[in-house]
Amino acid sequence: MHLHILGICGTFMGGVAEIARAAGHTVSGCDANVYPPMSTQLASSGIELTEGYEVAQLDKVAKHADVFVIGNAISRGNPLLEAILDSGRLYTSGPQWLADAVLRDKWVLAVAGTHGKTTTTASLAWILERAGLDPGFLIGGVAPDFGVSARLSDGPFFVIEADEYDTAFFDKRSKFIHYRPRTAILNNLEYDHADIFADLAAIETQFHHLVRTIPRSGRLIVNGADENLRRVLARGCWSETERFCAADSPGVDADWTIANDAAVQFRGAAQGVLAPFALLGAHNRLNALAAIAAARHVSVPVRESLAALATFRGVKRRMEVRGSIGGITVYDDFAHHPTAIAASLAALRRHVDGARILAVFEPRSATMKRGTMKDALAQSLTAADLVFCYAANLGWDVAASLRPLGARAHTDTDLGSLLDAIVAAAKPGDHVVIMSNGGFGGLHDRLLGRLRPSP
Repeated sequence: MHLHILGICGTFMGGVAEIARAAGHTVSGCDANVYPPMSTQLASSGIELTEGYEVAQLDKVAKHADVFVIGNAISRGNPLLEAILDSGRLYTSGPQWLADAVLRDKWVLAVAGTHGKTTTTASLAWILERAGLDPGFLIGGVAPDFGVSARLSDGPFFVIEADEYDTAFFDKRSKFIHYRPRTAILNNLEYDHADIFADLAAIETQFHHLVRTIPRSGRLIVNGADENLRRVLARGCWSETERFCAADSPGVDADWTIANDAAVQFRGAAQGVLAPFALLGAHNRLNALAAIAAARHVSVPVRESLAALATFRGVKRRMEVRGSIGGITVYDDFAHHPTAIAASLAALRRHVDGARILAVFEPRSATMKRGTMKDALAQSLTAADLVFCYAANLGWDVAASLRPLGARAHTDTDLGSLLDAIVAAAKPGDHVVIMSNGGFGGLHDRLLGRLRPSP
């Protein structure tokens, strides 16, 4: 079968392409932004890529395509999509194709939640890998332990990042509705994706649709301290449920707990200690605990999970050190929601103690661009000593939102000027965290280049 994928360079659709190619299909695709590393990864797999969405593709690379797989970034008005609709050619969504062609015969372990999905998915896949279970997986980022974001395997298990974002222009259900997992992690739930969901209740409804798909013999691994998830399960739950939380969470009756010293307990019995563990922060300890609980559902002993996590190297763009020059360390972090920003900075603060933290932030997600979370932004950045915010192309006043930070906050609508301000402020011993869910204009490399002494 020949698949032609629209929006192929997105993390999810690129993963679908890799899996389809590994399954023996002919795969081609197109995107408005064909650039490394995804373009390089796809090309190395023999996948033909086309820049843009010109209709001429229908008579060229996609002439013999059996089905067009439409990414959720593609909307009505896209010229290639309109031509496909006019021609009556067969089309489907990425999640639906994956469900029909790959997941139907697998034991699916899905990881859902507003925060921590990628890290938890990667850690769970790594646990199963080290246990010899040869899992297939689709992760919303590149895990250094695997070197790729997606893999098809002959094993019975498939680990997938279960995104609540919508499926396609013609299917506005969340992606995760298609996956029919037998094991599902519900990490947390907050309001996000303001371009898709009107309010928190709308997201809770989608999460409950997911809960409805879990069989009676399946298992939900749920953050017991999350009030919103409690509300979701109160609508009805028909599966086994295990709850997890931090050991010091007040008033939570949980099966799994992890303490500040990383000691793990299951129903009051000591299971071992999550150490060493390379990832910083209480949020990452909870991610690991959820993965341990999910792995136990497929018969991986806790001691084996702890041993696997001791070698787990995380995911790129999650507090990833990009370089250290002149005593100044530069990090790349994917945080783009106030809760994630606060968690990342709190983790780094505990790690670096009294050293200065310079937080550089781009409000780029649909939720942040709309200013939906603007009132929570200043509080989320309080662990930083200095804050630099890129304020271009926004319909709200970032400087006003950051006013509670006083002289610590600097905003600029010009990226070059913002870079100048960061370079002028940075001193040996500082930790500079660049936070965005996009490329941020190559700011990471540009900053490292400016910090590097001239020859």
